[in-house]
Amino acid sequence: MSNKIEENLFNGDLTEENKQQYFEIYKLTVEMADRISSRRQTANSFFLSINTAIMAFVGYFKAFNEISYLWLICLAGLIISFMWFSYIKASKQLNTGKFKIIHLIEKNLILRPYDAEWIALGKGKNKKLYKPFSDIETIIPWVFFGLNAIVLVIQLCKLIRPLICHCI
Repeated sequence: MSNKIEENLFNGDLTEENKQQYFEIYKLTVEMADRISSRRQTANSFFLSINTAIMAFVGYFKAFNEISYLWLICLAGLIISFMWFSYIKASKQLNTGKFKIIHLIEKNLILRPYDAEWIALGKGKNKKLYKPFSDIETIIPWVFFGLNAIVLVIQLCKLIRPLICHCI
């Protein structure tokens, strides 16, 4: 697959005339990878705030025994948590692709900082050297998903129990 990527990435030989353009494209590619990470952190803050607000609503409604629509809030929490996980996963995949391109571009540079860093980290194969943040970051949406699921099941049981008892 790397050959296919290289075929689409490089358009001709590296000459003295296009070295500056080559380096500018490299800098832009690195900057774009950094922006993806920055947007992901902003999105994490956004989703964390929404999930925290949902849990606050759940606590508020539980405190006043207002359970009739609590299941709906929990359902929204499930959907938002899944969307959060999906966003993290998509961002990770996009950055993985960006760094493949960065490594290919670095093959023609004097210094290869990202390539050297990746080798120093065992290319991600040794968890003692490198544990991706996304491994940790993907746990948080599932924690909120689980909390919402538990409250949802409890609330649905409370709503269904009177219907079942009434029928018997």
